[in-house]
Amino acid sequence: MRRKLLLILLISVGLTAQWALAGVPQSTVVLPGIDEATMKAKFAETDMQQMEGIWEYPNEEMKLAIERYKGEKNIAYRIVLLASADLELIPGTVVGYIARSAVANKFQLWIYTERSKVGLKSPLECVATLSADGTSLTFDPPHYKVKVRLNLARFFSKIFRGVSVTPEKVEEKLPVGFRKVFPANGNGEKFNEIRYL
Repeated sequence: MRRKLLLILLISVGLTAQWALAGVPQSTVVLPGIDEATMKAKFAETDMQQMEGIWEYPNEEMKLAIERYKGEKNIAYRIVLLASADLELIPGTVVGYIARSAVANKFQLWIYTERSKVGLKSPLECVATLSADGTSLTFDPPHYKVKVRLNLARFFSKIFRGVSVTPEKVEEKLPVGFRKVFPANGNGEKFNEIRYL
């Protein structure tokens, strides 16, 4: 039992240290006066990068903005909530951060996973992939399970312990992600909008 508690403690300390190293705040901040119209106006005044724009997050019924951000380390973007089906979440809440990697279409993404009294906390890190046309950003959150093995025939009890706890990654699942809705493409239609001829 002590080993399980020690393992859980080591994993949580490791995750906390990883967030601290990345420069990702432990809890979210709320940016005042942010909505879809203000973000569109802000984007219109800048030379937008492929990652920037307004995105839908269908799994959570949210509309988000991804904008450039000068954060610590290599954090290049922040994800800001514009609208949500969950009325307790305030527009302007920063729900995550994105950092570049050595691969052009792969990014390090942190997204907050738990509620706190004033917003969100506990950023979960995952790898995000931007599609070639820049219209979808998908990610697969890590899934872990713990495997406990009991060795009943302990011939070498001093070398091989009777119980071992091993964390394992669970099989990959279908990724979730964001779908870009602004800016419009070259024909004047929104991304992913069906065009009738």
